Amino acid sequence: MAVEIPPLLKPSRLRRRGGLLGECISEFLGTFVLISFGCGVVAMTVAALPGSGRTEGPTTFFLGAGDWLLITWGWAMAVTFAIYVAGGVSGAHINPAVTLAFAVRRGFPWVKVVPYVASQLAGAFVGAALVYGVYHDAINTFDDVVKGPKTNGHTLATFSIFGTFPAPYFHGGNWGPLVDQIVGTAFLVMFVVAVIDLRNTAVKANLGPLVIGFVVAAIGMSYGANAGYAINPARDFGPRLFTYAAGWQDLAMPGTLAGAFSDYWWIPIVGPLIGGVIGVLVYDLFIGDVLYARALRAEPPEPGRTRPVTTTDDE
Repeated sequence: MAVEIPPLLKPSRLRRRGGLLGECISEFLGTFVLISFGCGVVAMTVAALPGSGRTEGPTTFFLGAGDWLLITWGWAMAVTFAIYVAGGVSGAHINPAVTLAFAVRRGFPWVKVVPYVASQLAGAFVGAALVYGVYHDAINTFDDVVKGPKTNGHTLATFSIFGTFPAPYFHGGNWGPLVDQIVGTAFLVMFVVAVIDLRNTAVKANLGPLVIGFVVAAIGMSYGANAGYAINPARDFGPRLFTYAAGWQDLAMPGTLAGAFSDYWWIPIVGPLIGGVIGVLVYDLFIGDVLYARALRAEPPEPGRTRPVTTTDDE
């Protein structure tokens, strides 16, 4: 059915898109979708719902866990649909930590790493620009009404729509947020490779993107408050660059709020990159190597494990 849909461009112009260029375009669009809906749900929670009169006041949000659940499930759906959009062309890494981890352990060509990461960052930047374009009235109204520390007229709350920052109980320290990002991303990549590993109990019937969305929701609910669970360098750095250009200044780059934290910008980059590699190595050490060894020995499943159902076609 798909081949019957005529292309928008002439076939001669499409030839280059069959390779790396097409994959980069896919990563750009997938990450654009991720940020458009992920940052979009935070904009709804922080500025749009309060400003539209749907909460107790024009600056009232996060009264309970329900507000956080709105954000975690919003990001989960953002990841799900981003993978559905881009997965068939590029594999929908939409995350430099995933790209690096796959290059380290899944045979992803190293020559593609930089183009993929650049495409992801560009998609994240444009996605943030779209969210700001749609919600700038709500954002500006919120910043005008709120009293408290402001940077060039902007508040930390509206910066949180786009970028991440550490919780106050870290007292400006970097080690706690860095460990948080390593742990969160390690779990993310570990679960992703488990979901797609056909040797294991891989998800069938094209439900992988939905399950990976559940993974992101789980991480947000279990490890989200410490540092905003960026778990994706492009997700944080792309919007951070946009907010710097849009007027948030030091809050974005270098990621500083006097008396709270300073020079934070590198944490959501370095932490996820380290965590992603750890996650794939842990999975392969504890699970992947076992599956490999069993395949070499042609061992049947252990008692108690569900055996695959064979059909006439399989036989």
